[in-house]
Amino acid sequence: MASVIDELRQRGFIEQTTHEQELEDYIEQGNITCYIGFDPTASSLHIGSLVPIMSLAHMQRHGHRPIALVGGGTGLVGDPSGKTEMRKLLTAEAIEDNARGIKKQLANFLDFKQGRALMLNNAEWLTRLEYIPFLRDIGRHFSVNRMIKAESYKMRLDSEEGLSFIEFNYMILQAYDFLELFNRHKCRLQMGGSDQWGNIVAGVELIRKMHRQTAFGITFPLIVTSSGEKMGKTAKGAVWLDPARTSPYDYYQYWVNTDDRDVARFLALFTFLPMDEIRKVESLEGADLNSAKSILAFETTLLVHGRQEALNAYQAALSMFGGREIPQHLLPSSTIPRSLAGDDDLSVPYSFVEAESLKAGIPAFKLFHQAGLAASGGAARRLIEQGGAYVNGQRIDAFDRLITEQDLNEERVIVLRSGKKRFHKIKAQA
Repeated sequence: MASVIDELRQRGFIEQTTHEQELEDYIEQGNITCYIGFDPTASSLHIGSLVPIMSLAHMQRHGHRPIALVGGGTGLVGDPSGKTEMRKLLTAEAIEDNARGIKKQLANFLDFKQGRALMLNNAEWLTRLEYIPFLRDIGRHFSVNRMIKAESYKMRLDSEEGLSFIEFNYMILQAYDFLELFNRHKCRLQMGGSDQWGNIVAGVELIRKMHRQTAFGITFPLIVTSSGEKMGKTAKGAVWLDPARTSPYDYYQYWVNTDDRDVARFLALFTFLPMDEIRKVESLEGADLNSAKSILAFETTLLVHGRQEALNAYQAALSMFGGREIPQHLLPSSTIPRSLAGDDDLSVPYSFVEAESLKAGIPAFKLFHQAGLAASGGAARRLIEQGGAYVNGQRIDAFDRLITEQDLNEERVIVLRSGKKRFHKIKAQA
């Protein structure tokens, strides 16, 4: 069996490592402990967090113990990395609420039973620090000259707003987290995004200076699409892991609309399907590549929202867009249904309209607005006039066209569509 470092490399997770050969030798000893910090600035993670989450899951699958560290303490300070202006400072209560939401989502990927993974909050030790002892014992190991050369600080120092003193402490606090986890849990590996390199190295150095022990760091590349866009950004905003913010259907649709050039790469990063199967996707095109996209969407939705929601989203997509059977030989380890049986569309948003209202007829622009497919009546008119509105698959070109009971299909449903991807079902009720 390949080591977890080999696995992560093959899948595209690793950008930089410290002590490369020593790290490989250390991991081969087995049963190591590693950690990644998660910033509790929102009550939900988004798909930009999937690379670190998946890396922890791979670690656990290879027999190692991952620690997910929620930054309840560092969140009170704010990480300046990758930011040109100071982050909004949150209250302790807001951070605690956000931490609870993040913990629930991480449990979908990691098994926390019997200590196989740990979920910790650095507020436990950071909020209890005494300032003068901390400066004497920890601060003396840090060179300001070296700190201001770190990429995370340079960007802020060159910005108009500059770098606040509270943010300047962030690197020291993150390094102290690594030291605490080393002392408490024998954790010797920290992983994080490429913007965390300076903070990770600071922790490695702190452990070396205080304990004369070698600790290690791994950073992940910033994942962008082939079109150069940041992962998880859409016209509607971020793609969240919380189903209340991004529905499982919309989550599935994000992945099924992956650029052709990214399908194999995203299968490697965001699913656990075997690499020997994923490599075969690189040469696919046409209908087979579209089937691979369906598998990508199904597997990623399965991990975040569970099997039933993944099935609902898959079947809803079939009912909306049609499709063909997924070939048995294509990514055979996937548990996606291989036939078109069933057309459950529970994941497509719907609302009810009184049957009497449909007898008289409802102007199309009003119905599209009521269904949430347009932000206002005026926006609905423009949508229709620009040719982006459909009723039961047929484009409509008159904003005041009456939608009546004659538009109901055999299931007593009217299917509205805005553009290519947004659907809403109107169901008639007596």
